Amino acid sequence: MEDRRGGAVGGGGEIDKISALGEVKRQLRLAAPLAAALLLQKVIQTISILFVGRLGELPLASASLATSFANVTGFSLLSGMASSLDTLCGQAFGAGQRHLLGVYKQRAMLVLAVASAPVALVWAYTGEILVWFRQDREIAAGAGSYIRCMIPALFLFGQLQCHVRFLQPQNVVVPVMASSAATAGAHVSVCWLLVRRLGMGANGAALANAVSNLVNLTVLALYVRVSPACKDSWTGFSREAFRGIPAFLKLAVASAAMVCMEWWSFEILVLLSGLLPNPKLETAVMSICFNTYVFAFMLPQGLGAAASIRVSNELGAGRPQAARLATRVVVLLAISLGVCEGLVMVLARNLLGYAYSNEEEVALYTARLTPILAVCTLFDSLQCALSGVVRGCGRQKIGAFINLSAFYIVGIPAASMFAFVCHLRGMGLWFGILCGVAVQMLLLLCITLCTNWNKEALKANDRVFSSSLPVGNTLTSGGSDHPNGCSFVGKDAQGTDEGTKGSTTPSTG
Repeated sequence: MEDRRGGAVGGGGEIDKISALGEVKRQLRLAAPLAAALLLQKVIQTISILFVGRLGELPLASASLATSFANVTGFSLLSGMASSLDTLCGQAFGAGQRHLLGVYKQRAMLVLAVASAPVALVWAYTGEILVWFRQDREIAAGAGSYIRCMIPALFLFGQLQCHVRFLQPQNVVVPVMASSAATAGAHVSVCWLLVRRLGMGANGAALANAVSNLVNLTVLALYVRVSPACKDSWTGFSREAFRGIPAFLKLAVASAAMVCMEWWSFEILVLLSGLLPNPKLETAVMSICFNTYVFAFMLPQGLGAAASIRVSNELGAGRPQAARLATRVVVLLAISLGVCEGLVMVLARNLLGYAYSNEEEVALYTARLTPILAVCTLFDSLQCALSGVVRGCGRQKIGAFINLSAFYIVGIPAASMFAFVCHLRGMGLWFGILCGVAVQMLLLLCITLCTNWNKEALKANDRVFSSSLPVGNTLTSGGSDHPNGCSFVGKDAQGTDEGTKGSTTPSTG
């Protein structure tokens, strides 16, 4: 049988003729809007902080501390749990079982709503918790008030992530970007209204986050319900969403652990910078470098999301060699992107500090750290792409262990040793980050190179067709030259019927 894009499939093995150039174009068409959407979502939080910064030093310190606490305890957790939909929806869409996407989305919405409740309880007592961790009482009280006003944003953020992760695997990415752009534009007006016009101060900026999340969620929810692109994947609410929750939780917890292990490590390093001699300088420079790093990270994160979509779609469609090609292409794109970003950082190193501060000491210190930042960006670009491949395969549990090892066995201890024992201060912290990211990238690369793509396609098939829902395509045992004695019939990502058999010889990446 021949794939509609020209790939010959079946027989003694899959001979995929999809050109590498075609794969590059597909991934760039996905990655560009996704990266733009991620940047715009980051801009929303930044706008809130900018409005608070004009209210004075204390409100700015309180809002910054509250935002960091919210990221660690809530947003990272929900974002990680929602990323399990990258695997489930992506593989179901590739297999042509589009009705399952709506069920998975509803299940995720239910689980994330329940998970938000204990987080909201923690947020309600944030002021007391921060005082217990010996933070300044005045700053802690302001942070507690700010984060309590962000509790509605927490519940809305979880539901928003479910809608975004529902649309992405269907290659519906431009509406996600457009919705984020409209929300970012409206957020400025909302912040001005609540903070300045109504005089709500810092709490108004916190509530503005909730309003903007509500706007974004409403736009995407309406799109899902009226767009022809979602007519097969969204068929209304179903009781099936309440079934299979334990299996969903197993993947969601692993996904959350994978994201949180990495996210938390960077927050820990920012806290460590406050323990260095001359903490004001060190914290200021660390914040500048960290913010620059986060913005640079959004582009490879978009590439990683594209890799997750492509790999999950191809594995769900039963085309392991196409998934392997997508992996090779995204690695090459990630290297190119990392080199470009690193060069820009190095060339602009003398100007970077002045973008945040007028202090010459801060600008010079930032320029010294920028080359290390550039190398970290290259490694992080690679790991981001490889993490997307891991999510596409549904191997988040392995990814969580890799991130745990890279950052908590290597990265943070190395950063502490370089900074405090070798007296390299902030540069030592970034050396530690570099060690952690390098180990993370190498471990992910080893896992990817050892991947048996035929087995991953079988796992994807089992994951989709073992659903409790009745499906049109079923597994049949026997009568196949597949290594595991199974044959399966699915659809490609565009809905074309396709019969696929794995090669009798396992293929390793």
